[in-house]
Amino acid sequence: MFDVFMYAINAVIPIILLIILGYILKSIGFLSADFLKTANKLVFRVCLPCMLFYNVYNISDLGAIRWDVVGYCLVIIAILFGLGLLTVCTLIKDKKQKGVILQCVFRSNFAIIGIPLSEALGGAEGVAVAAILSAFTIPFFNILAVISLSLFVSGEGKKVDIRDILKKIVTNPLIIGVCIGLVALVIRSFIPVKEDGSLAFSLSGSLTFLYTAVGNVSKIASPLALIVLGGQFTFSAVRGMLKEIVIGTVWRIVAAPVIGIVVAAALSNLLQFDNTVYPALVALFGSPVAVSSAIMAGEMENDEQLASQLVVWTSVGSVVTIFLLVVGLKSAGLL
Repeated sequence: MFDVFMYAINAVIPIILLIILGYILKSIGFLSADFLKTANKLVFRVCLPCMLFYNVYNISDLGAIRWDVVGYCLVIIAILFGLGLLTVCTLIKDKKQKGVILQCVFRSNFAIIGIPLSEALGGAEGVAVAAILSAFTIPFFNILAVISLSLFVSGEGKKVDIRDILKKIVTNPLIIGVCIGLVALVIRSFIPVKEDGSLAFSLSGSLTFLYTAVGNVSKIASPLALIVLGGQFTFSAVRGMLKEIVIGTVWRIVAAPVIGIVVAAALSNLLQFDNTVYPALVALFGSPVAVSSAIMAGEMENDEQLASQLVVWTSVGSVVTIFLLVVGLKSAGLL
């Protein structure tokens, strides 16, 4: 039990500590509002796209893709999107808050903590499943996030502009980063192999300077995003949006994992998922809302303050809920 609790602690507490660091640095005047605004853009438009490209490019083998797992996860994410849409249309009045809560329902922090959490729970086999899932779920998350954040603020009193939403999807830096990674992955599968088993050409082997530079930029994406998020966080905002925070938090760390994981377990005879799959499902459906969701909300003129609050409170709460998920799955023999 202690080991399980430490899995949850080690997966989530580093996120919270970096948020606290950003909050402290802003509070003592070390970080200015102008710096935080510029850093926000740097993370969203440069660092996170590099990180996503780097992660996708490093998937070892396209032939290892578990299409049954990928298909199941995409269907559940789509179902969560539909349920979240029904929730915000029924319970949320402010248009700028609707899209923020909607993306909180279906969009997890899989890009940042998916691999480490899957490794902690499932070792190398868990990482392999999570890496493959990231290539498909992350672009799907971002496509749905663009739709969510455009659906209610596309213009006061105007109809939703489908062309405008499609343009935002195509030009979204995170989607571009993943798509370039997928293209590179496909091209790599056609490159001849040398006698020693290595590729005749690869970024890591032939263009090491470029591969290393992209890798270095990707490494700063997560910590910088969290520090910036902490710098923008204000406790005074909680009281004015308590209802919205509770709705988003309960959906993200309680309802979403129950739907995503319990359905998989209930359909175990049909799906035939083995123990290597469930660590990735815990990371995909049970982790807090994506850090980039707050940055993206600000870029797309939604309620960035609410989005920041949801990142913090889902991160804090997920320490407990991930622990309970893991205990339940271990008790059922699924981990």
